Amino acid sequence: AMKGVVETALSNPFKGTDGQALSELDSILSNSISDQMSSDVPLGAFLSGGIDSSTIVALMQSQSVNRIKTFTIGFNEKGYDEARHAKDVARHLGTEHTELYVTSSQAMDVIPLLPAMFDEPFADSSQIPTYLVSKLAKQRVDVSLSGDGGDELFGGYNRHVWVKSIWSKTRHMPLFSRRLVYYAITSLSPTVWNKFFQMCSVVFPSRYRVSQPGDKMHKLANVITAETPAAMYRNLVSHWHSPDSIVLRSQEPDTQLSDLSTLPNLFDVEQRMMFLDTVTYLSDDILTKVDRAAMSVSLETRVPMLDHRVVEFAWRLPLNMKIRNGQGKWILRQLLYKHVPKELVERPKMGFGVPIDSWLRGPLRDWAENLLEPCRLRQEGFFNAEAVRIKWDEHIAGKRDWQHHLWDVLMFQAWLEKNK
Repeated sequence: AMKGVVETALSNPFKGTDGQALSELDSILSNSISDQMSSDVPLGAFLSGGIDSSTIVALMQSQSVNRIKTFTIGFNEKGYDEARHAKDVARHLGTEHTELYVTSSQAMDVIPLLPAMFDEPFADSSQIPTYLVSKLAKQRVDVSLSGDGGDELFGGYNRHVWVKSIWSKTRHMPLFSRRLVYYAITSLSPTVWNKFFQMCSVVFPSRYRVSQPGDKMHKLANVITAETPAAMYRNLVSHWHSPDSIVLRSQEPDTQLSDLSTLPNLFDVEQRMMFLDTVTYLSDDILTKVDRAAMSVSLETRVPMLDHRVVEFAWRLPLNMKIRNGQGKWILRQLLYKHVPKELVERPKMGFGVPIDSWLRGPLRDWAENLLEPCRLRQEGFFNAEAVRIKWDEHIAGKRDWQHHLWDVLMFQAWLEKNK
């Protein structure tokens, strides 16, 4: 269905000016929000302080006489706290804002609930804050609007901006020299890179600063060795690059990521990534995560960006209204700046994350050690115990950050334990 929507939109491209596109988006998105705000039960919105949720909340507040109820979760761990940004946006828009700072132990108390909450091994660790913010919202409202979909429709992920420029710089380098760069980058742990960038931050202009630069360097290393832009994208969206080496007697099935015949006729690398993100990551990860976490506390969520009118319009827009001057979501930002000053929302993109990396080395270590015990893994017969242990030992020693790889296995193990 999505392929048809995209093909129809591309055959009828938007030909107007920047200003016309902006007022059209304003009107379509405002209508979608207005429709989704009709409710006979109390209603509010999640607010992370990022572009998407801030835009949704700004448009909600601009068409409401009452103060919109907004909710955010904060963490005290450095590098993981977006709550102060959300608070600034809420104050500027005049919403009735509720924030809850959670301790790491409160967040970890959610982990035993996950196998039953998701009914399958589901391994996006932002499931934890999503559950906590839903639980917080449910104390005041029965329906919450969310900004999901903005990244996929308007080019908001770092990969949408970087893949093409990295490809154009590396495509002519011989593979062996790209491999040398790979080994040079990955020989230093993300922590060491972070310290290096911290020292250099005095010299770098602020627009080159990124959140968690060490992880980004390692991601870059993985991308450089890819032979096509499609392979770069696969590398970026995968945790385990060869899953058949970790799951015994297995072969990775074909999916929409490998079967490119499912793609509409898209000429731009960025559009192909945005399309694949929409039909894979958005539906199988993000929307599943929000829906199950919220429904576990009986909170209904609505996603105004995914109204068919918004999706159809977004795909009619030329790429340069989405990605411009090395930055994604151009048109969405312009819409938001009509309501919120730029400096309140402009900062490096970061996920809605929890510090699983340090938890696994500390308070979660015994829990994980028990689930990843080599004899247990061999007896259960699903995973290559040695390959898992190598990642675990490197992670514990602080040599590498394998939190995502390990979380994938741990969520399967926790689900298996509950369903034995």
